[in-house]
Amino acid sequence: MIKIPYAVGSYEEIQEQGYYYVDKTRYISALEQWKVPVFLRPRRFGKSLWCSTLECFYDINRKDKFDSLFGNTWIGKNPTPLKNSFRNADLITS
Repeated sequence: MIKIPYAVGSYEEIQEQGYYYVDKTRYISALEQWKVPVFLRPRRFGKSLWCSTLECFYDINRKDKFDSLFGNTWIGKNPTPLKNSFRNADLITS
């Protein structure tokens, strides 16, 4: 049975618990082209999950988990040079 991640905003939890996930990771490489991205979406439209996905992708502390988190996704097969290259504090202040 497919598990639907209702009210789950953690990308890591979705991948580890085997929830259904619609892969939108191809947008990460496009996002890197923008100097100052702005996320404007209505309530309950996936902003927290998207930010969690970006955190997992860029966080150097999750470097060892990259294949388990992103192995079956578009960005896992086409990683950018910035993957796992920031500390968590850098993600907040950059």
